[in-house]
Amino acid sequence: MTEFLIGGFSTCGACVFTNPLEVVKTRMQLQGELKSRGTYQRHYRNVFHAFLTVGRVDGLLALQKGLVPALWYQFFMNGVRLGTYQTLDNLGLTTDKDGTVVWWRSIVAGATSGCAGAFVGSPIYMVKTQLQSRSASTIAVGHQHTHASMTQALRGIYREYGILGLWRGVSGAMPRVTVGSAAQLSTFAISKEKIQNLGIFPHHSFAVPMLGAMVSSVVVVTFMTPFDVVSTRLYNQPVDARGKGTLYRGVWDCFQKIFHKEGVWGFYKGTAASYFRLGPHTILSLLFWDRFRELYLHLGKGRDSAV
Repeated sequence: MTEFLIGGFSTCGACVFTNPLEVVKTRMQLQGELKSRGTYQRHYRNVFHAFLTVGRVDGLLALQKGLVPALWYQFFMNGVRLGTYQTLDNLGLTTDKDGTVVWWRSIVAGATSGCAGAFVGSPIYMVKTQLQSRSASTIAVGHQHTHASMTQALRGIYREYGILGLWRGVSGAMPRVTVGSAAQLSTFAISKEKIQNLGIFPHHSFAVPMLGAMVSSVVVVTFMTPFDVVSTRLYNQPVDARGKGTLYRGVWDCFQKIFHKEGVWGFYKGTAASYFRLGPHTILSLLFWDRFRELYLHLGKGRDSAV
C-alpha cells in the first residue's frame, strides 16, 4: 500500500506545476478536429500564443481549469501505475539474478502497470478533459461540455448513461498510458542505472534521477503523442442518447478519421505543448517518486536500527 501512496503523491506534486500546460495541450489537440489544414481558424498558433490567448480571453485562473480532477486522476492512476511497477520491481520481476535491469521485463512491467492505472483513472480523466476544453465561444475548440464541476459531471454522466458511461473512452486511454508507461518507466530505470554506473555522481545524488527523467521524457513524448491525441478526441466528443460517441466509434476509427482528414501531422497536434507538459511532468513525477522512495527507505532503516 505504501508504494501506491508514494506513486500517487509524487505525481500530484508534479501536477500542480504542469496543469496549465495540460490545459493548453488539450486545446491544441482539439483545434481543427477532423478538418484539413487551412480550412479552420487557428485560435492557438503555438504553445506560447495559446497561453496568452487563454489567459487574455478566459482569464488567468482558466490556466488551472480541471485541476481538481487532474489531481485525483494523478493520485488514482499513477498510484496504481507506479505502485504496481514498484511492486513488480521489488519482486525482482524487472531485473536479472544480478539485479541488473532487463529492458524487456521493464517494458512489460511498465505496460502492465500503465494499463491497470489507465482503467482505474479513466472516468476522472474524461471529466478533466471536458472541463479543460471548455472556453469562451470566441476561442472554443472541440465539443463544449457544460459541466460545472467534477462531482456534478460524474453524477450527471452516471445518472444519464449508467456505469458504462463513466468508462466511455477507456479504449483510447489504456493504449495511451500503456505505451507511455512502458516507455517512461523502462527508460527511466535503464537510464538511471547507466548514469549511476558511470560513476560521475555520488550514489544518492539528485542529478541521477533528474537526468534519467529527462531522457525518459523525450522518449515518452515521441511514442505517446499520437495516442494522446486520439484519447483526447474520444473523451471530448459529443454523445448520442445512448451515450455513444457521434464522431468516432472507437480507437481504430479515430485513428483512421484523423489520418484521412488531418494527415499524419494530425496525430502530432500540440507536440510542443505535449513536450512542455509531459517533459516537466515526467521529470518532476519521477524525481518526486525517487526522492519519496529514498525518504521512505531511509525512515524504514531508521526505525529498524532504533528497534
